[in-house]
Amino acid sequence: MGASATLRTLLLFIVMSLIFTAVGWLLGEFAMGGNWVLGVSIFLALAIILNLVSYFFSDKIVLATYRAKIVTEEEAPKLYRIVRNLSQLSGLPMPRIAIVPSKTPNAFATGRNKKHAVVAATQGILDYLTEDELTGVLAHEMAHVKDKDIMVMSVASTLAGAISFASRTFYWGTLFGGGNRDGNLIIALIVAITAPIAAMLLQLAVSRSREYKADYEGAMMIGRPMALANALRKLEAGNKAKPMDFGNPSSSSLFIVNPFSGKGLASLFSTHPPMEERIRRLENMAGGIRY
Repeated sequence: MGASATLRTLLLFIVMSLIFTAVGWLLGEFAMGGNWVLGVSIFLALAIILNLVSYFFSDKIVLATYRAKIVTEEEAPKLYRIVRNLSQLSGLPMPRIAIVPSKTPNAFATGRNKKHAVVAATQGILDYLTEDELTGVLAHEMAHVKDKDIMVMSVASTLAGAISFASRTFYWGTLFGGGNRDGNLIIALIVAITAPIAAMLLQLAVSRSREYKADYEGAMMIGRPMALANALRKLEAGNKAKPMDFGNPSSSSLFIVNPFSGKGLASLFSTHPPMEERIRRLENMAGGIRY
């Protein structure tokens, strides 16, 4: 993992630990009879454990969350053929290939580094896109592998889920913790709302710019920007028509497009850049205009 990716991952660990520590302090102060030391100790220990788990097992957690199955070349010959060609074009090791049992057309990459990468496609995307469009999508995912994004984004999704869990723990702990119930409940509601938003902003900070770059590098890899542009246009419509009905929205940043239907406030904190802008940039590439 490069220095930049290492620094981003380290910053994620630090930010998550600080958020967990803050939640632990609040839980101890308002739901444990003012014993903030105990609350901080418990949540700091949880933060350390989750940091270690996220680093070594985030890819396995993501694959399990989406019921992704590692497949052989005999089971997915088209996927293997496309990804093997992209591996040769990019100079990357051949990643493992997984299929997600969902009709929602989408794809993502995960793994600790390029030697332990997994490229996953949903069953739906195999039937939904042409081979040229699918190649564009998989080139985008291989660009994430090449740029060492997969570790950062996998860790970010795992930690975002952990932060949401911590905020819910604080809410229920405060609700049943006694003391100044009205004041405690107000604080609990504030934390329950702001902690998940902080998690989304954390993902947004590491995701949006990476998507633009992966679009550009994926398009350059195959030399056909419109293949990816056409795929993105279809995937945007396909995911709105058939959003994924399992998995965890906190890991939506891993996918090439958001697989969950997001409306209203949720759309303001989308971890993906606007689809119209992504397509416009790719169309400009195809027309010879500077990206």
